[in-house]
Parts: sequence; C-alpha cells; structure tokens
Amino acid sequence: MLRLMGLPHVARFPRATVTRREDCFQLLFHGAEHSTRVDVDLEYVNTDDLETTELRLLARLQELGYEVERGPTTLPDGAAGS
Repeated sequence: MLRLMGLPHVARFPRATVTRREDCFQLLFHGAEHSTRVDVDLEYVNTDDLETTELRLLARLQELGYEVERGPTTLPDGAAGS
C-alpha cells in the first residue's frame, strides 16, 4: 500500500501524470499555469509488482479528484517494461 501525503491541491493542479522510472514513480501535477513534480522512491514501495502498484496509484489519484494519465515507463536498457 502506498500512502499519499503532501500532494498539491486538486483545485490548483487538477491533472496528474504517473510515470514509472527506473528508481521511482514520478507524479507530475499540471495546473493552469504551473506544474509540480513529486518523486516516490521505489525503496519506499513495499511490493514486487510495480505495475499493479502503479495502476492502484492512478486509481487512488482519480478517487481524490485528479484527472489521471499514465506516462510511458522508463526502465534501464534490456529490462522489460509495459
């Protein structure tokens, strides 16, 4: 389970893009004039199934009122991605 804390207010940043990187989940929140990024280091994610965690994260953000989008997965060369 991933606890979401310290996210920008949905009224100011209504759109969120979640991208799985080699070492973190990158959450990019978009507003009318600005964007802000939150990185969640994978060492704090207690799971072997990162894809399922990513999908749950997207669903949770949507429940909180964000318009969500899944960004492209960026993994090291030779690693399998989605």
